[in-house]
Amino acid sequence: MIRSMILTVACACVFGLTSISVTRAEDMQQDQGTPQPGVQTLQEMELPLATGGEWNGGDAMALGGPNPIDSSKTEFVKYWLFLPSDESAKTEQGYPLLLFLHGAGERGDDPEAVKVHGPPKIVNDPQKAATWKFITVSPQVKGHRFWSPAQLRVLLDKICEIYPVDRSRIYVTGLSMGGFGTWGMIASQGDIIAAAAPLCGGYELKFAEKMVKTPIWAFHGTADGAVKYEYTRDLVDAVRAAGNTEVRFTSYPGVGHDCWTRTYDNPELYEWFLAHKLEK
Repeated sequence: MIRSMILTVACACVFGLTSISVTRAEDMQQDQGTPQPGVQTLQEMELPLATGGEWNGGDAMALGGPNPIDSSKTEFVKYWLFLPSDESAKTEQGYPLLLFLHGAGERGDDPEAVKVHGPPKIVNDPQKAATWKFITVSPQVKGHRFWSPAQLRVLLDKICEIYPVDRSRIYVTGLSMGGFGTWGMIASQGDIIAAAAPLCGGYELKFAEKMVKTPIWAFHGTADGAVKYEYTRDLVDAVRAAGNTEVRFTSYPGVGHDCWTRTYDNPELYEWFLAHKLEK
């Protein structure tokens, strides 16, 4: 059955845009329509099909790799979008963009789950949203699948076509499964990422040599019982050995899997993001 679609003008008055975004009609009926500055809205985009296998738990380290896409097929991906009302970080090129990747527990068909942690939780608070400086994109993985950096690249490209994004200031962060996804973005899409912050994740060490150009700030609790602390520690060591001189590692002694609450509550992280931009 073909999904009904509706074209909506994307904040033309506020941002001076002539581009048009595509949103499903049923989402519009749920009062999740045209994005407005300062308000997080649910959107949906047709993207190339991610062809990687499903992950039902266990050691996510076995999932290393690009998780490719099939451009001959498509799927609809839901994502939360936040457009800032605070223009203090806006340049002539546009706003900085922050891509947030959730963990395995937030996968599925309930997009509200994506807002339980991290940036989408922060901007869901009107008071905090008022001073949030990033266009924020928080997609959701369906079912038991894993993040596809190749598919996320297409999503980011489309977002940059629609909204006023400063392409030299695209940042990526994620927790747990999203931490793996963040490392994956660094490894395969690093040419568009100004800085990245993976939390309690990991990636195969053989990809370290592909992570030498992106500034990285990694986080992990030493008592993490879900994702081994050594995954981040060893990968940080490998990336540094490969030649990346802009790698920070914050380890939380005695802290379990939830290292994200204190990390995303720390203003220094966002100041660190904004201090970095891609050089032409």
